[in-house]
Amino acid sequence: MKRLSLLLSLLLALSLVVGGCANEPEAAPVPEPEPAPVEESTDEEVLNVDPALVGTTLNVFAAYGGKEEIFAQFEEDTGIKIEFLDMSSGEVLARMQAEAGSPIGDIWFGGGVDSFIAADNDDMLERYVSPFAGNVPAEYKDADGAWTGISLVVVSVVFNTEVAEENGAAIPETWEDLTKPEYAGELLMPDPSISGTAYTTLSGLLQTFGEEEGWELFARLDANMPYYAQRGGEPPTAANMGEIMAGIAPGIATGAAEGYPVVTVFPKDGTPWWPAPVAIMKGAPNLEAAKVFVDWCLTKHGQEVLAEHDPRPPVRDDVPMPQVLIDTGFPEADLMTIDFVEIGRIRSDVIDRWQEDFASKK
Repeated sequence: MKRLSLLLSLLLALSLVVGGCANEPEAAPVPEPEPAPVEESTDEEVLNVDPALVGTTLNVFAAYGGKEEIFAQFEEDTGIKIEFLDMSSGEVLARMQAEAGSPIGDIWFGGGVDSFIAADNDDMLERYVSPFAGNVPAEYKDADGAWTGISLVVVSVVFNTEVAEENGAAIPETWEDLTKPEYAGELLMPDPSISGTAYTTLSGLLQTFGEEEGWELFARLDANMPYYAQRGGEPPTAANMGEIMAGIAPGIATGAAEGYPVVTVFPKDGTPWWPAPVAIMKGAPNLEAAKVFVDWCLTKHGQEVLAEHDPRPPVRDDVPMPQVLIDTGFPEADLMTIDFVEIGRIRSDVIDRWQEDFASKK
């Protein structure tokens, strides 16, 4: 009897323990630790724009392709607006000289480096070394920040193959080829006193072939030119339209992509080139906004925008060369060795001789 009572007591105690456990609330699950927030990688080239500059309008003198799209992207990125005049570098230089050092704008964008050097020699450029200029090789910029290259311009011959076939002419391979009789009246280049393209071409010939031999070669080229164009973009346009056979031009025959029967020729005896600069004009009314523009042009993003809208070799090694340049064979072009400081120094002498010997006879 005692054994039965003990058994009943044990069963009752067990039921109370089990029931008590069943009625207790379940312990809340231990939450898994949330992953630590991943910090986004910081871009060392983030452009910091003072909010006070947003809405500022920069006045820009530009000699650059695709400038409308380039400036629109700059405005979207920074909030700084741009008004521009399309003007060749020689015209900008002449205007600056005529204004006797008075500021005529904020930014000088693109054109012949010789004009920038001449302007700096006359103390008409603001010296500014951008924090992003370290990515630009020394040969593409002024050491003191008077100007900084934003792209490279290569001079090519835009050649219309249909006109050539009609005239029984072959695609030229050298500058000397362009002096042949079959190109008479079919060769066009811009006015060297206005166009950086033409002045650098002329100066490149003088430095590559020697002064006198270079002038003699230029005289034979001149004999095939009916006139001199006023803008660097005119010769390639005329070649596209079949108005001439060969146009000396900055860049490449982009008209080929639009269906025009043109090809790009880089003369085997030397292709002129130069760094296309950006500079701040002395006494710029909007100096701080102008510095932002220079900075933007030299960032990797800015370089990519420039290359997208005007396919030129970028000045930064980490920005790929536009494919259209590769397709034309530019990487194999034999670039002339040109002393840009020298051609800037002697610019007025070279232009005086050209005007006396050639321009006055057209």
